[in-house]
Amino acid sequence: MFEAFKPKIAGGCAALAVAAMAGGAFAPAPAGAQTWDMPTPYPDATFHTQNIMEFAEDVKAATDGALEIEVHSAGSLFKHPEIKNAVRSRQVPIGEFFLSLLTNENAAFGIDSQPFLATTYEQAEALWAAQKPVITELLAEQDLMPLYAVPWPPQGLYTQEPVESVEDLKGVKFRSYNAALERFAQLAGAAPTQVEVPDIPQAFATGRVEAMITSPSTGANSKAWDFVDHYYDIKAWVPKNIVVVNKRSFAALDESVQTAILNAAQQAQGRGWQMSQEETAEKTQVLADNGMEVHQPSDALMQGLKEIGDKMIAEWKQEAGPAGEEILEDYRSRISD
Repeated sequence: MFEAFKPKIAGGCAALAVAAMAGGAFAPAPAGAQTWDMPTPYPDATFHTQNIMEFAEDVKAATDGALEIEVHSAGSLFKHPEIKNAVRSRQVPIGEFFLSLLTNENAAFGIDSQPFLATTYEQAEALWAAQKPVITELLAEQDLMPLYAVPWPPQGLYTQEPVESVEDLKGVKFRSYNAALERFAQLAGAAPTQVEVPDIPQAFATGRVEAMITSPSTGANSKAWDFVDHYYDIKAWVPKNIVVVNKRSFAALDESVQTAILNAAQQAQGRGWQMSQEETAEKTQVLADNGMEVHQPSDALMQGLKEIGDKMIAEWKQEAGPAGEEILEDYRSRISD
């Protein structure tokens, strides 16, 4: 079993002597200093990972080194689907994952991946405010606590061939990354295939997939122009990544360290939402600069896609039950104000 959550105590006099003999500066960590290993699913170039690295630096600075967070990116420590349970079981005390991956546990986790429910950052923020109390309770049942959540840019459609209507997606091998997108592909008549972000280029190169819905960030970072020609700015949904901490691991910390983590998390959430908005414009331009045709979708395509979205919301409401109805009512009251 990987023992990530182990305090790493600063070295004693012998270590100081060695450092002095080497002629280097040596600043011992505070007595009882700890290092937390933090698995994340995305590469270092992804803005989510960059934001987390800043979060880790903020925690280190605010605690004067009493707590250091070592970020293990790109699924190098735990694969994406394993991260939540690794935090739950205290193999690691903290981790990041795509929130709607938990849809199979409870539909409330996946409302932000329902097509055309919340398609702007303002709507996404209102949806998160409505969703957070419900998922906080659900995560607490697994000894987990959310620290912050950051959205991806609105999701776009990438295809090898031009798409004028939903009918053009029939039979196409379609990348999925959660239950909602798998269902979306099915309703569009496409053939869904689960593919994680690091595997996207190979999946296209080997013919496992021929189209995908994902953010401009993922498209640019995976060099989508190497395997598809068309990007449609359909703004399908604005899904989120979430950073969670094990509640017992958090409770074991000194109160001052807990406060430092919560403050750093608040800063990371605000910074991350801003980074996401900047990313949308920058990475869409990167797609165009590298030869992809960036399209506004046709009316026929959007009509067909929204019809799929309406079906999925109806199914989601039935599955989510009273908790889902509570989220939807809260969300709709917020966007109607």
